Amino acid sequence: MTSPTPPRGASSRSSAPRSSASRRARYVMIGGFLGAGKSTAVGRLARFLTDRGQTVGLITNDQGGGLVDTRSLRSQGFDVEEIAGGCFCCRFDSLRAAAETLDAKTRPDVFLAEPVGSCTDLVATVSYPLRRIYGDRFDIAPLSVLVDPTRAARVLGLEEGRSFSSKVTYVYSKQLEEAQALVINKCDRIADSAREALREALASRYPGKPIFEISAREATGLEPWFAYMNDHELPTARTMDIDYETYGEGEALLGWLNATLRLDSAPATDGNELVTSLARGIQERLRAHDAEVAHLKMTLSPSGGWGDLALVNLVGTDFVAELSERLQSPIEGGELIVNLRAEAPPELLRSCLEQALGHFDDQPGLTLHLEHHEFFRPGQPEPTHRIAVGDVDAQGTNQGPGRPNGAQG
Repeated sequence: MTSPTPPRGASSRSSAPRSSASRRARYVMIGGFLGAGKSTAVGRLARFLTDRGQTVGLITNDQGGGLVDTRSLRSQGFDVEEIAGGCFCCRFDSLRAAAETLDAKTRPDVFLAEPVGSCTDLVATVSYPLRRIYGDRFDIAPLSVLVDPTRAARVLGLEEGRSFSSKVTYVYSKQLEEAQALVINKCDRIADSAREALREALASRYPGKPIFEISAREATGLEPWFAYMNDHELPTARTMDIDYETYGEGEALLGWLNATLRLDSAPATDGNELVTSLARGIQERLRAHDAEVAHLKMTLSPSGGWGDLALVNLVGTDFVAELSERLQSPIEGGELIVNLRAEAPPELLRSCLEQALGHFDDQPGLTLHLEHHEFFRPGQPEPTHRIAVGDVDAQGTNQGPGRPNGAQG
């Protein structure tokens, strides 16, 4: 596809290497709702840059600890720092510290940051503060937001199917609104007619935004989007209006569960079948409670194995669990990490996991020992900084962004 015209306020940049004397690293943030395929896209971009001689540092983010994303990206050989306990906007100082840790280890040319999938208002609370406070250290790329085409089509009213309540949908819609580039992911999974209808709907509702069509899994359509992120700077545009009370209520409707289990099996067991079966078991129990899955992902990595793992994803209650990475052989032991987010009470998520695990109790020689788990609802978002830009600021005729009431600058 032809590279879109950058939005008003975006500036092009030279792709020539920076000299060490004036070294500024590139900061690229890739957002999108839970299950949009951010981690796969981050991994693709990291590999693309690495293959071209650039050093990359990855920063993952979650409301809790023990991320599948971190394990998966590290298994691909990347340096990854994980920020747990809140989104980038609320853990801004941790974001800075993570960048410093990576800088001390490998001095990345590019930092790739993947925020929490339920977070929005990232431009005002992360991108603008980074540019204002650390503009001498970072070139800030425009914010890209990935969308799962089926989820987006349901939210936009293009097709029938299960979706979220109005307040969770509010968070989803705000992510699309603040995007500086919209990226329709998983284009390999939908018909051309559905993809074209979604593109037209996004262009109509969010005019002026570049729209890219990719499949991160199949590595198609990526280079025009990668070139856009490399060649353009963060634009200065009017900060979107957002009701933080509704935003917080929407996030709090999502239950969060992270669990780590130890697997032992004699004889060796088929780990690919195990994680797929477990995902189906959790899905069936959540469906019985009419709970909508936002994202379930699990990794199973063998003991002593590096780079070999099974990875399963489920991005909706009426979707099909997909095994995107496979173990090469049966395993006798390993670590299973479960990350589950759904519009349901967190206690229900724990109960559904425990019931699904009970299915394996009668398998001779197989034990799944729960080593750690946490289940909760996200707290009210309280950004460390929020830089608001008005219409006059965006036109470049004011002194610059100001602070909204109650925000720190």
